[in-house]
This record gives sequence, structure tokens and C-alpha cells, in this order.
Amino acid sequence: MLTRNRKPFTLSLAALSCALALALPLSAHGAPQPAEVKTAGAPDMSQADFDTSKQIYFERCAGCHGVLRKGATGKPLTPDITQARGQAYLEALITYGSPAGMPNWGTSNALTKTQISHMASFIQHTAPTPPEWGMAETLKTWKVLVKPEDRPKKQLNDLNLENLFSVTLRDDGKIALIDGDSKKIVKLINTGYAVHISRISASGRYLLVIGRDAKIDMIDLWPAEPTKVAEIKVGIEARSVETSKFKGYEDKYAIAGSYWPPQFTIMDGETLEPKQIVSTRGMTVDKQEYHPEPRVAAIIASHEWPEFIVNIKETGKVMLVNYQDIKNLTITTIDAAPFLHDGGWDSTHRYFMTAANNSNKVAVIDSKERKLTALVEVGKTPHPGRGANFVHPTYGPVWATSHLGDGGISVIGTDPINHPQYAWKQVESLKGQGGGSLFIKTHPNSRHLYVDTTLNPDAKLSQSAAVFDIDHLDKGYTVLPIAEYAGIKQGALRVVQPEYNKAGDEVWFSVWNGQTEESALVVIDDKSLKLKAVIKDKRLITPTGKFNVYNTQHDIY
Repeated sequence: MLTRNRKPFTLSLAALSCALALALPLSAHGAPQPAEVKTAGAPDMSQADFDTSKQIYFERCAGCHGVLRKGATGKPLTPDITQARGQAYLEALITYGSPAGMPNWGTSNALTKTQISHMASFIQHTAPTPPEWGMAETLKTWKVLVKPEDRPKKQLNDLNLENLFSVTLRDDGKIALIDGDSKKIVKLINTGYAVHISRISASGRYLLVIGRDAKIDMIDLWPAEPTKVAEIKVGIEARSVETSKFKGYEDKYAIAGSYWPPQFTIMDGETLEPKQIVSTRGMTVDKQEYHPEPRVAAIIASHEWPEFIVNIKETGKVMLVNYQDIKNLTITTIDAAPFLHDGGWDSTHRYFMTAANNSNKVAVIDSKERKLTALVEVGKTPHPGRGANFVHPTYGPVWATSHLGDGGISVIGTDPINHPQYAWKQVESLKGQGGGSLFIKTHPNSRHLYVDTTLNPDAKLSQSAAVFDIDHLDKGYTVLPIAEYAGIKQGALRVVQPEYNKAGDEVWFSVWNGQTEESALVVIDDKSLKLKAVIKDKRLITPTGKFNVYNTQHDIY
């Protein structure tokens, strides 16, 4: 249950129809089911309370626990497990959370006592199965708002696009484009619900964002005012989007990975016209058991081959999807470890470092040789985002990940040429503030390493960030009271996702509050670790992820 602080929101017509399809199963004669939901061993629920809880589960819980509740980053929540725990236990867990990454939904006031009681009952019932989503459904949602031939031939605005930030306004269904130089909002753009990531095309022209509701919005940054030029919906729930970056294929294709249905969609890179949909259902790498919900997590564009590298979460497989012949896709499958989640490149952009979080491993994929290089044992539930690359004083080039499940920070050697004795090994484990970390970040021009603890139930930890001096890691970390710097007096004030500007001399943090509460962005001077700016605006509703255009375009982290 990784998402939080959510008030009622307006669904698109397509999303609403999907929600209704999930919430209102029909009898054999097509009539709605009775007004009470019954599952053997579970507390009876009214249909209305069941439907409301189902929507809350989708918005806040499905990302970690799965639509079918079979577990991944979060533990399984199938009725055989939840009924054995009992109503009181489940209510307490939902209320208080855990240091291993389960948010404290009750004590943070994200859910009411009544909602928590209903959620505890809901997860004791059999999970409703969502409908499928194929090419016909996808095409119905595809829109080209500005044709490629009607778009400008050069940049028509005077924005410093390379230092522009795309900021997710999670619960408002928007992104804010913020000028990294002036710290002013350039424009708000309507998107899908709870944008998960922003990605920049190889050319730096197109910004693609994808919401939890699987809606992709394509924004052209060249017009006099950045403008949405295409949109599509690739399923019911999704997380990842990427564009082709191999030489000769820049901006040619886009790909999106869905959580439900478990599949990925390849699209035209200028219009988002869907070209191919590929299911990811199949056997797990460990027990060779069929899994009905192997979701697509991270996707990254190879620089070595015309390929997308696609993480299949539950089965633990990495797919290398070659797009040279879009009508006859060639897919190479690499067995890694179950519960693949997020990850990023090492400093050379050859090795994909990706967390298999509930296996407590980091898989290393050699994108040039197209094979698994190593599985590295790390701490509990690694959650790197893209991770952090830096040169360690002893071990040379390394990549680091923080953890959801404990306070450790795993440092892995990444230089098989000049430091072969350290390559693909955990060379150091730093002690951070605690579990519940979502993101770790540094920059080639910085000698600092920043780690958040967004989902820790201790407010002192979730409202601050730790920063390490890379040249003196043995001295431990300094705590930056980011929420305090924001000057906001009320709310959960969770601090999330350090992000550098292009120059690498500023670090931006989101201070993430409830939808009806004040939020802010806090900017830290990387050299002095002093407060540089606080960005407040009534339009900054639930800011979370921030993506600098240049750093995202060039995979700098």
C-alpha cells in the first residue's frame, strides 16, 4: 500500500466504465448482484461499502499487493491469509503501518476509522477480477490532438527546456511544468490519475507521462506554450512508459507497461498509435508455476541495440524486446528473480541494475551481451527508483539502492574493467535513517548522496531526508528537516524523491500533503546543504515525483 492521501476524484469515462465493471459483477441474467457481498469466512459487507473499498484498494494498495492480491512489493492479501489474521489485526496494521514500508493510513489521517474497518473486511473477501483490455479497447481511447505535420519545426518558446521539471500533482490528475531557473510554474496540464513517471523522448522534444489509470499523455515542449498532442489508455492500471533511444530510432517508438492487464503496448513515437500488445502472463523463474498477474514494472531503452528492456515483476523475467521489425517482434527472455521492480543504468549505460525487491536481490543485466551478469544479495526490499551512481573512494564506480524494508543502503561495485574484484558485489552497506525509503539520488557534479524515508511511520523520518558525504561515508549522514523548511504547520508532510537540476548544484524535494492541505517543493543548495528556495502555490496539489528534462533524457542519476 504505497500510495496515500486521496480524496474522491473524477474518473474519465473509460476509467469509470472499468471501475463499474470491477465493482458491479452481473448475475447470469445480467442483473446486478444483491446489495450484500458474502464470502465464506469474511465479514458480510454491503455492496456500497464493498464498491467503495474496492476503489480505495485500487487507488492506494493494488500497486504493491496486486490487483488479485497475490503480493509482490507488499505481502499477499488473499482470503486464506487475511481471514487468519482477523479483523482487529488488519485494522491495526492499516492504521499504524510498519517500518518495512506499509504506510500508516490511520495515524496519518489518510483514511478514516470507518474506511479502515471496511478495508479490513474487504481484503478478507475474494478479490474481484478486472476485465481484460485489448486492441479494440485501446483504439477507442487513442486521440491525436495535434497532427505531427501541424506541429512546429523548431522550439517557439524561450524556455530553458533542459532545466524544466515535470512535477506530478498526484491526486489532482495533473502535472506542473516548472522552470528550474525561475522556480515558476510554466503550465499545468491535465493527465491521468496519479502520474507515476515522466519520460523524455530521445530528442528532448516530447514529454510522456503515464498515470495509475494507464492513461498516457504526450506533451510537445516546442510550441509557444507546451501542448498535449496525443493521448491513449493502455489498460486499467499502469506504471511505466519509455521511448526508443537507439541510434536511428530516436523518437520512433514508445512503449508502456501495464499492471492490469499484465501486458505491454508498443506505439508510434509521434502519435501514440498502438502497434503491438504483448501479454506477459506465464511461468515464474523459481518454481515454474503459472502466474495470472505478472505485471510490467520498469522499462528502459537500450543504447546498445534497438531494444526495450522490460521487467516482468511477478515472474522475475527480463524481456529484451527488439523493435527493428515491429510486425514480427523478437523477444529474448532472461531469467532473473521474482518481484522485479524498478532500476536504472550503471554509469556507462551498459548494465541495467534492477531490484527484485521481495527477493532482496539486485539483478544486473548486460544490455550489450544481452544476458544476466549477476544476482546480488542486498538488504530487505530494495527500492532504488533509478538508483544512484557515484565514484566510491575505495571501490571505484558503484551503484546504490535504498530499501523499503530496512534502514540499509546497499552499494554495489559496477566496474569490471578497472575494479574487477569489486564488480557485481555489495561492497558496502550504509546505515540510513530507517525503512520506508522510496528514492536515492546523486549527480555526476555532486559529492552528496540523498535518501528519503517517505513511508516510514515515524513522522520525524518521513518528514526529513538523509544526506551522505560521498568522500566521507564513514561519518554517517546529516539530517535535513525538509518539511520544517517548507513552513507548513499541518498534515502528514511526507518528504519524497530528491531530484537534481541539470547543473547538479540544486536538489529538489516534494513535501507531499493531503489534497485539501498545503504542499510545497523545497530546493536545497547541494554545496552548502542550506535551504535555497521554497516553492509554494495553491496549484501545487499533492506534488510527488519530479523529473528534470535533461537528467531524465540522458539517464543521469
